[in-house]
Amino acid sequence: MNRRDVLRASTVLGAGGAVGAVAGLSAAAPAHAAAPSTPSGARTPGAPLRVHVVMFDGVEELDFAAPYEVFSAARFFTDRPVDVRYVTAPHRPAVRAAYGTEVRGLHPWAPTEADVLVVPGGGYARRTDPGVWAEIGRGTLPRALAAAARPGLTISALCTGVMLLSAAGLTKGRPCTTHHKARADLEQQGGVLKSARVVDDGDLVTAGGITSGLELALWLVRRELGADAATGLEAMLEYEARGTVWASAAPPR
Repeated sequence: MNRRDVLRASTVLGAGGAVGAVAGLSAAAPAHAAAPSTPSGARTPGAPLRVHVVMFDGVEELDFAAPYEVFSAARFFTDRPVDVRYVTAPHRPAVRAAYGTEVRGLHPWAPTEADVLVVPGGGYARRTDPGVWAEIGRGTLPRALAAAARPGLTISALCTGVMLLSAAGLTKGRPCTTHHKARADLEQQGGVLKSARVVDDGDLVTAGGITSGLELALWLVRRELGADAATGLEAMLEYEARGTVWASAAPPR
């Protein structure tokens, strides 16, 4: 365990009473839909929850960092192993994010080895390289996302990353949401817009603008690892999930 892990583990242990208190409040919060009574991850006892965060040049820093942080810290609140990695399609050694951050240590595209894909957004306001528009124009990432869909895999996206799913044909006729400036485009392309912070349609989970990556990840942690893990994370991060979660009755496919 490295120094950062030791500090975080100490914070978690020290917040034991607070975690319980927050859990009681958060579970009753009317703004959130009820989580499934049994986390879908419980169907495979002992198997790790494998989360792949999709990276590309021009990706928004907070879009990818917030979900990565939430999923990585989730392991403090569950006995189930959690493996989180950054992936690219096609594979490249590094990407440069929207504000110049260079991210290295990227893993090859391997959706068959994932339980959850998280697609961030970035660069949708400009139609030049880099960013979502450039990735749509090249077509490689949308094609990879379209081919990744399979039973047992949850494909999620936030902000304008949802438009990459739209380009892949994954949101057509499905309940979804995105950044407010891209909502008209998403609807025009066949998405069934819902006015919610997070929209859960089983194997497709989408979220609104940049900061909603926190809500997306917390909701998926709640769904896959249980409510105690999600409320424990909220206490550790000193962040309370906000907005409404719209959830269909359909279980993950």
